[in-house]
Amino acid sequence: MSTPAATTGPLRRVPVQGRSVARVQRMLDACAELVDEVGYEGLTTTLLAERAEVAIGSVYQFFPDKRAIVQALTLRTMESYLQRLDERFASDEMTHWWDGVDAGIDEYITMHRTVPGFRTLHFGDVVDLHLLDEQRDNNGVIADQLARVLVERFGLTDVPKLRFVLEIAVEAADALIKLAFRRKSDGDERVLLEAKALIREYLHRQVDGRDSGHSAAEQQAEAVQHA
Repeated sequence: MSTPAATTGPLRRVPVQGRSVARVQRMLDACAELVDEVGYEGLTTTLLAERAEVAIGSVYQFFPDKRAIVQALTLRTMESYLQRLDERFASDEMTHWWDGVDAGIDEYITMHRTVPGFRTLHFGDVVDLHLLDEQRDNNGVIADQLARVLVERFGLTDVPKLRFVLEIAVEAADALIKLAFRRKSDGDERVLLEAKALIREYLHRQVDGRDSGHSAAEQQAEAVQHA
């Protein structure tokens, strides 16, 4: 799989020539390695320049600071995550929207195990809850992307409620998957299985229409009114 190009968002200058593009990718690769080794707080542009084998001036030629470098890495990671999902959808026999959600969870777990920097940065929340978008939480951005994929692939109705329940599901899955990897370096399988079961039950209830279009909170309020 080819590495997605770095987004132009955090870049001070967009690389055009092949050598410049390769240099920026080396910086992002070095960033991913270093945050796993020293964490975001320990990351410096000097360390990054040394690891990427570029002059410090080259770093500042493209990035104003380390936050911008991490933002570019996170956006590249999100592009890679969505590309992984597209490949799963293209190659697998998926007949139900849950297959897409299941693939989304599996790829998220796989990236924790295989993608340098991801276990530390995830989708940027360790740096800034709004690293991917100034207006929305990082997990909200991921939920929006998953909603788009599910609407396009499985024909789900693109309504605010779908995005809302997916955001709840992403937040819950994210917290439980982080717990699994805190308990064991390769992820505690018991926790991961419980996470998938919890998300499956919640989304089946909300998306399949068994709740008549109401959220759990709305159903509880209705139950109290009719008690």
